Amino acid sequence: MSQNHYQVLGVAATAPAAEIKRAYRQLVVRYHPDKHGGDVRYEEQFKAVAVAYRVLGDPGRRATYDFQLTQAARRTEEVRRQQQQRPATQHVYGVPMPPPAPLRTRPPANSRERHYQTIPRQRAGFNRRDWTLTLLFLAGIVLFALAVKVTMDRVTASSNYEDGLRAYGQRQLAAAYSFMDESLHFRPDYAPALRRRAELELLVNRDPRAARADFQAALLQPQPRPIAADLLYRLARCETDLGLPAAAELSFNRALALDSSLSAAYLARGQARLLDLDQPEKGLADIEYGLAQRRRANQATPWHYVQVRGLALTALGRYDSARTAYFRVLQARPRDGRTHFLLGRLAAHGNDTASACEFYRRALLLGYEYARTAEGKCR
Repeated sequence: MSQNHYQVLGVAATAPAAEIKRAYRQLVVRYHPDKHGGDVRYEEQFKAVAVAYRVLGDPGRRATYDFQLTQAARRTEEVRRQQQQRPATQHVYGVPMPPPAPLRTRPPANSRERHYQTIPRQRAGFNRRDWTLTLLFLAGIVLFALAVKVTMDRVTASSNYEDGLRAYGQRQLAAAYSFMDESLHFRPDYAPALRRRAELELLVNRDPRAARADFQAALLQPQPRPIAADLLYRLARCETDLGLPAAAELSFNRALALDSSLSAAYLARGQARLLDLDQPEKGLADIEYGLAQRRRANQATPWHYVQVRGLALTALGRYDSARTAYFRVLQARPRDGRTHFLLGRLAAHGNDTASACEFYRRALLLGYEYARTAEGKCR
């Protein structure tokens, strides 16, 4: 049965107004929904307490409510008394009352008197839907494991690459090579690590073949045009060292097609055309263009290529221009034995044996051992 307002507040029907108010305040705090995470049960109790106090807290409403309770109690008592006085055979709405239930005359049947039927056990079977869900679940586990492995490999590869860069910057080349190699163990297609390991192959191991393989692998990955041009230039240098002039020229051409401002590629291609492909005119054009680019960019002059320019001029029979180029180098590097040797060869072309021998002697004194044979012929 539902509670009346006095029972909701937990007070007697004769409780004074102060007691009713005190009970209401305590119950409001106890059943407030915010204290119970919005639980529906406490919310209903909170509402019931509010309704009960709205009636009992007002004297006029309480008097009306007490009168209603009194009348309801009288009616309930009257109905109960009539039911007690009604004979067992009295009809209710024209229907005779059912006879009273018979008393139990014996205890319930025991296990021997009961009959049990064995229920056959059914074999669990997989239908097509069960197999599909199982396979999808297993595939999800495999994909999740692969995703975790790929993510961890990428994180480890990046971490080793960063460690390798720090070691590279501190000129710890052997440690840098180990870090780059470890990075590529976890991520073989990591282009930045391939590029750095190739550079270290040349600096540490002096292995242009291994460096060429790394540069080629790095070029298989999408690269910005300047980086791709630099990789092709370095690849061409490796191919030059390996005695592959045709492949080197092709790589130089591809590099310059991507970045025409790459002066180093012009200079290296010019040297390769002069020394490996016997193309002094094309080589001279490349070297002069590369040197001009560096002058326009206010970059330092690579004196080695000024020497190569002198070689190209010598091959073309322009001896005066070649001599000017060599003397420019001597002004910047007066103790360069190779330049003295080249000036000696140039003097020999002009049949100036005395000057040639003097240049050979100076080259030998400056430590250029290749001049020893030529200087020996002067004695």
